[in-house]
Amino acid sequence: MRGSAGPASTRGCPSARVAVTICEMSDSDDDDVLQLSSHTLAALQEFYAEQKQHPDPSGDDKYNIGVIEENWVCECVRISQEVLQLSQFWYSQETALRLAKEAIAAAGEGGRVACVSTPSVYQKLRELRGELVSVCLFEFDRRFAVYGEDFIFYDYSHPLDLPGDVAAHSFDVVIADPPYLSADCLQKTAETVRYLTRGKILLCTGAVMEEEAARLLGVTPCSFLPTHRRVLANEFRCYANYDSGLGHDV
Repeated sequence: MRGSAGPASTRGCPSARVAVTICEMSDSDDDDVLQLSSHTLAALQEFYAEQKQHPDPSGDDKYNIGVIEENWVCECVRISQEVLQLSQFWYSQETALRLAKEAIAAAGEGGRVACVSTPSVYQKLRELRGELVSVCLFEFDRRFAVYGEDFIFYDYSHPLDLPGDVAAHSFDVVIADPPYLSADCLQKTAETVRYLTRGKILLCTGAVMEEEAARLLGVTPCSFLPTHRRVLANEFRCYANYDSGLGHDV
């Protein structure tokens, strides 16, 4: 999944302190997250001071300290929004492995597995599958296009905007993790899942979505509790609509 909150607005340009906080985000598990070091910030400050001491003789205000700072803040926030949009909350290795093994068992030999917004499970399936199952990854993050034909670009906000060769009910099991923790995102992801599956569904999402998940997909909680490399603010659960090997919540 990705972040549960939507991107912040840049209208009116937030304060420099907020922008610096956003730009300095880092995470050891995701090398793609933007980070400005203290040395970079110091260099920027030095540049601003130099420009202030040597104003443009033409009268052009583009190097005015306030203009430079405002433009940098806006650009920093814009880039941070793009990074956050693709920020992945990766499953732990143990969770990815357990879910991948369950998907293989549920699909059966020669079966087809659809991974909807679950790239870490897809990657684990690639390691395990051999000739047992075929796998497709439905994912918004185009970085995974490196997997060639296995990758299908997917935007949950357009749940049935899929390639023509993706037939209805063509996957033995679908494992999905809605990218945002919201009723709208779950509803639209569920529409995709219902289209793809021949019957079996594995869903990973927040515990607060239990009733909505049951209503939309007929899934119930499993006793297996998925974990992530980063600690999430919300309790996370796994759900299934069949007698899975992940146990039943009692």
